[in-house]
Amino acid sequence: MKKLTSLCLGLTLAAGAIAQPAPDDAAIVKKVADYVIAHTAFTFTGDNQQTYRKSTDIPDNVQARISDQLSSWHYPNGVLNIAMTDLGRYLNEAKYSQFAQQHIAFAFDNYQVFEARSKKGIKYKGFPFNQLIHTRVLDDCGAMGASVIDVYQTVQRPVYKTYIDKVIRHISQVQERLPDGTLCRPNPFRWTIWGDDLYMSIPFLARAGKLTGNTALFDDAVAQVHHFTKYLWDEKAGLYAHYYYEDLKRQGPAHWGRANGWIMMAKVQLLNNLPDNHPGKKEIIAELTRQILGVAPYQSASGLFHQVLDRTDSYTETSCTAMFVYAIARAVNEGWLDKRYITIAERGWDGIVKEKIQADGQLKDVCIGTNISADIAFYYNRPTELNDFHGLGPVIEAGIEIMRYRKKS
Repeated sequence: MKKLTSLCLGLTLAAGAIAQPAPDDAAIVKKVADYVIAHTAFTFTGDNQQTYRKSTDIPDNVQARISDQLSSWHYPNGVLNIAMTDLGRYLNEAKYSQFAQQHIAFAFDNYQVFEARSKKGIKYKGFPFNQLIHTRVLDDCGAMGASVIDVYQTVQRPVYKTYIDKVIRHISQVQERLPDGTLCRPNPFRWTIWGDDLYMSIPFLARAGKLTGNTALFDDAVAQVHHFTKYLWDEKAGLYAHYYYEDLKRQGPAHWGRANGWIMMAKVQLLNNLPDNHPGKKEIIAELTRQILGVAPYQSASGLFHQVLDRTDSYTETSCTAMFVYAIARAVNEGWLDKRYITIAERGWDGIVKEKIQADGQLKDVCIGTNISADIAFYYNRPTELNDFHGLGPVIEAGIEIMRYRKKS
């Protein structure tokens, strides 16, 4: 009888544990997105402490800046715009898509004032919309350009199409490349290949190919995946190095989490747009699968991934974890990856929800913007900032794909 009682008690406890409701993934994602909406002003702040809704209202003698980082024009804003557009579409809630539309409109409605005054010798601290006005590298235009294409599907302002064409010309004809066609940077050393740049180019190229019907843009995007893998893939580790020094013919020392995340997300964004009959599609799926299988052994017990992926004494980092969750869950949802691998994404998502999302929707432990370095300690010591905008878009995208999977299941 005692054994039977113990068995029944055990079964009751087990049933109770199973019966506990899972966190509401939609509510969690919306909490993050709603925080973004509530804290994005789309205004300018003058050194006279005045707030201006339009750039034309700023007097010539007043120094002004964009009021908040979420209103600025920088590649993480593009990633966020894409995610908000996707969230609005998935939940059928217009306010999220409208955020991206408002962000793009804010820039295009105001940048010309700063451009004109700059030509007259008036300089502003912080250079509002500098990357929109002076496109120099992929950071300036790739991710933001991709988000402009997403918005252009709904809001077809001619100025948006003009900008899209400008970015096509920049990436295809202006941006520096190695002799084999690999996109690279002119600094801090000539010529350096950054893993980040696969995301700063491919999501735009893939969307632009779909928008224009120019298959050469698809071909270039597929080629870039192969080029970057050639220079950055570390076969022994099963991970990508952050960068490659062309002058030294040498990879960097760190398998930085977010660089690997950028690369994985870029492959997924390419597959999202690449025609099924494109000869490179199976190759990209194979490259994505290899990367997923490579990163999987480095997942921690909490489901999170580390700032330096193969160094467990580095901190667990939110943005790279979210990028892997998004990419793996998306690959399963689209049938590019066997569904048995969804547990990697689910454990990662549950770790983010448990440890990295605050009650008010802010994100913890997001590494700030990061340059390249020849010493591993640089990556260990990169600070994190609460709600740094590098993590917002990836976390929202990760949540969408987890919702999609769990809804189907």
